Amino acid sequence: MGTRFVERMSVEVDGQGEPLVMIHGLGGTSNTFTPVIEGIGRQMQVIRPDLPGCGRSPTSGRFALEDFADAVAKLVAALGIGRANFGGHSMGTIICFHIALRNPKLVKSLALLGPLLAPADAGRQGLRERAAVARAQGMQPVADAIVQASTAAVTRREQPVTVALIREMLMRQDAEGYARCCEALADAAPPDVAAIKCPTLLLTGDEDPIATATGMRAIGARLAGARTRVVARCGHWATFERPKETASALEEFLLQRH
Repeated sequence: MGTRFVERMSVEVDGQGEPLVMIHGLGGTSNTFTPVIEGIGRQMQVIRPDLPGCGRSPTSGRFALEDFADAVAKLVAALGIGRANFGGHSMGTIICFHIALRNPKLVKSLALLGPLLAPADAGRQGLRERAAVARAQGMQPVADAIVQASTAAVTRREQPVTVALIREMLMRQDAEGYARCCEALADAAPPDVAAIKCPTLLLTGDEDPIATATGMRAIGARLAGARTRVVARCGHWATFERPKETASALEEFLLQRH
């Protein structure tokens, strides 16, 4: 079905079947999920927005994670979808949690990669400082620092194409849009996920410094019936660093339930 613009967002819609809405994280785009949707896309309708200020979406309006959650819910309604599965990465997982809490009847399941509830207190100032760097110096120093800090050692050593892809995606971001997303994430309050009752998959890398395995399991303990999975030799960018393992976990969770 191609690309369209809905609720300030560029949206890719592909495939047919039960809908799956996939929400990228900070510095990501709809292409965050491209490496893992081939199998899913043969059986589901996959909807991938670029959040406001990210990728091909303009930097406009108010930036807050709750506002992003409402915009995605309006997008789903505009597409005529009454109920959907939701997938997210990093910041996108927080947005998914807000959607599930604000619109529980809309959410059939959650498949969350590098899941977070909110930044650690120490990380909030770092996000604000990163926003300042993006505005003053552009995206190159931000991209270089993130690639070095958030990918697994084996990725940096053995997967130069993967490193280049993540770096290029970050460098292509609008600096002001990225900065405003940093500030929205820095201001985020943790959602009360204990109220979420839908089936949930949580997946992270064993070398993810942002969404650690310990942190993921702590989130899972608060969700009724959540499944958790740790991918070996993987940092924060599981869809790029370990696409086969990540796709397999997503397909097992999303497709074998249907």
